[in-house]
Amino acid sequence: MATVDGGELVVRMLEREGVRQVFALHGGHIDPIFQGCLDHGIRIYDTRHEQAAGHMADAWARVTGRPGVVVVTAGPGVTDVVTAVANAHLDAVPMVVLGGRHALAEDEMMPLQELHGVPLMESITKWARLVRDPKRIPEYLATAFRQATTGRPGPVFVELPMDVLAADVDDETVTFPQAYRPQQAPAPSPEAVEQALALLAQAQRPLIMAGRGVWFAGAAAELREFAEMTQTPVIANGMTRGALPEGEHPLSFGSFVTAGTTILAPAGGPDVVLLLGGRFGLFTGGVRPFVPPQATVIQVDVEGEEIGRFRDVQLGIVADCRETLRALIAAARGRTFDAHRQWLDALSRGRAAVQASFEQVGRSNEGCIHPYRLAHEVNAYLGGDGIIVADGGETAIWMELAVTPKRPGSYLFHGYLGCLGTGIPFGLAAKIAYPDQRVVVVTGDGSVGLNFAEFDTAVRHRLPIVVVVNNDQAWGMCRHEQVVRYGHQRIVATELGPTRYEKAAEGFGVYGEFVEKAADIVPALERAFASGRPACVNVMTDPAVISPVVLLTTAPASRPRPAPAAAP
Repeated sequence: MATVDGGELVVRMLEREGVRQVFALHGGHIDPIFQGCLDHGIRIYDTRHEQAAGHMADAWARVTGRPGVVVVTAGPGVTDVVTAVANAHLDAVPMVVLGGRHALAEDEMMPLQELHGVPLMESITKWARLVRDPKRIPEYLATAFRQATTGRPGPVFVELPMDVLAADVDDETVTFPQAYRPQQAPAPSPEAVEQALALLAQAQRPLIMAGRGVWFAGAAAELREFAEMTQTPVIANGMTRGALPEGEHPLSFGSFVTAGTTILAPAGGPDVVLLLGGRFGLFTGGVRPFVPPQATVIQVDVEGEEIGRFRDVQLGIVADCRETLRALIAAARGRTFDAHRQWLDALSRGRAAVQASFEQVGRSNEGCIHPYRLAHEVNAYLGGDGIIVADGGETAIWMELAVTPKRPGSYLFHGYLGCLGTGIPFGLAAKIAYPDQRVVVVTGDGSVGLNFAEFDTAVRHRLPIVVVVNNDQAWGMCRHEQVVRYGHQRIVATELGPTRYEKAAEGFGVYGEFVEKAADIVPALERAFASGRPACVNVMTDPAVISPVVLLTTAPASRPRPAPAAAP
């Protein structure tokens, strides 16, 4: 009679799911899983903080479309990964979190790291469960993967007590689930498809807003085909950007953030919107949405609860984005659609005006480096070949304005949690997923400090990403919001020093570059990539420049504040 322990059962189930790498930080409570990974050749990418391991699992899912797996130990291991789980939860990213736990037999006996993870995780996961019987580990993990990937994706949590993982069971008594996923994604009804096409056909200013749901549904090709068939302009969010190559395709007009705040309103705004796998909220203008209240909205989402969030929706379709686009394409074949020439020309003029407004800072080599110049140089240097990760407040906004993804899944931008510090972990996961791609992380000097020790992870695992620090010596967005709201005399707790981040990174074995002149940005990037090592390029930028998004969305204070008190 052969026996196996719970850790072995976990790893066998991961193998059945095609998992060949996990992101983790070691702890004694979860060592049986690590030992099983060692036996089965599953690569463990161990980090310096559980938050970073969680962000790596999140990013793995974002760039591959497959759920990332993170393994964390009991107590502080579980609490440390909470931020990463919350980030994945709000962005609907599939992630499987395996958390250690004190032994079941020691409940209420104050053992090391006693903490009940399930109630902690329930509000930020789709599904969270405690495993009490080692024989049921395969069943629980099968359910976890199904929950993470079915319907709207999201993170799940499986809590594995120390005595459950260490317990030996008879191999022959364990059942591994074989078929536990739906075979067909939900499709729209023929009636809904006809209604949607009728609304789009009569539109004068139609717009497709393609959210992350398009990417996770694997519908990038269908999105492009339908847009071209109907001559409908497209703006996109997150990993879906690049489905229609930006800067090249005549129907591609950038992101929700940039198009919504710069070109849609001047062009008159859309009259019919097809929202695919996206949500009304932060990236559609929040309480001041850029989709006019009188616009007709067709919303497609795999979860009915999302339809009509804080605004009326004239046609709500509960279905998978790819299935919906395929049905729309099939029904639209042979029909004639208006070229929408006036609408497309207006959008093109608006885009050209935005580009022209940044043309001067994009060329000048004089004075302090404008943050847009940094973002522009990074984007132009990659030329659409590689992966860009944006991390930070205003730093991410400058990247949103400058970046022109040429393919989906090549640009990672922070989501609804507004979580800073994702940059380096996201970049590492992208490099693991696509080792032949150049990966650049553009991060603020505030953001880079949150997971700075992951430079060590990059070195140990030989992951040569290039991290570019937009060093404006401040928590830029917060500082500039204070300036707009209250004036320069009321800047408080938002300033940082002129830190030499590249020198600190060199202590981990990273290649470092320090840049103070705009003309030196590209040569520094070239040397960083040529080093063949993880690299940190520290670029000093103008701290006085305020992004247009902050200027547009931040109102001055309604009443003056008194002069600040003198320091004691």
